[in-house]
Amino acid sequence: MSTSVTYTAVLDAQRSTAEHLARLLRDRRAEIGIRRGRRALGCFRQAVFVLRWFIDGTRMAQLARDNGLSTSTAYRYPHEGLTVLAAGAPDLDTALRRAKEAGLTHLNLDGTVVRTDRVAAIGPNGADLWWSGKHRHHGANVQVIPTPDGWPIWVSSVRPGREHDTTCARHHGLIDALNTFAAELGVPTLVDLGYENAGGGFRHPVKKPAGGKLTEAQQTCNKVIRGVHGVCERANSLLKTTFKALRRVSLDPSRITEIAAAALVLLQLEYGRTI
Repeated sequence: MSTSVTYTAVLDAQRSTAEHLARLLRDRRAEIGIRRGRRALGCFRQAVFVLRWFIDGTRMAQLARDNGLSTSTAYRYPHEGLTVLAAGAPDLDTALRRAKEAGLTHLNLDGTVVRTDRVAAIGPNGADLWWSGKHRHHGANVQVIPTPDGWPIWVSSVRPGREHDTTCARHHGLIDALNTFAAELGVPTLVDLGYENAGGGFRHPVKKPAGGKLTEAQQTCNKVIRGVHGVCERANSLLKTTFKALRRVSLDPSRITEIAAAALVLLQLEYGRTI
């Protein structure tokens, strides 16, 4: 008689999301020439496997045991799921086109640092490349563009956590793209002081001068910008609280690019919303 304990669990995801991922995995297998029946798990079971890891943060040893897989095979399955999901994430041009078609009054931009396990990578001047001095832990910077109500419509590729938000935004071409977007359509991007002096297309609070005071008009302006822009924190919260895979990453930090893009695609699938 077995001494193990089994139980039933329900994954916090719609079946349609798992079915969509299963179709992507099926197409991927056909593309690389994997014949039917050559994998330990079928496409739907692999999709559930990926979603359990992505949404619930289920340990790989547990997933391998539940599915009768070797550990090496189990580790390969999430990477395949990330790849096919991330491929469906919109690029910057697509996201801005959708924003234009939706007639949005403004956009938001904010960076979020995804916590990572300690990584030994020496950066400029001998500094730890992935150490975020602001957050005081190792992490990776991901730039997020939300709509006025805080819905994420685009996520960037990953940059080291030590880099400033403006530096990351310039690297991704966001500064030029959003300045052009504002100049052509009159749609500004609201940001915090981390993007100070990014250009005329950005609206950020007025920085208090050293030894001086802000005028009443400047204080009022700051309250308005911070109040309207503050909702963009919802976008980062949606991504990190919905998917445990984004709360702490033990993989190579470069994989956060695919994890963030896959999270955006899954969020859009779950809510049936792209803009």
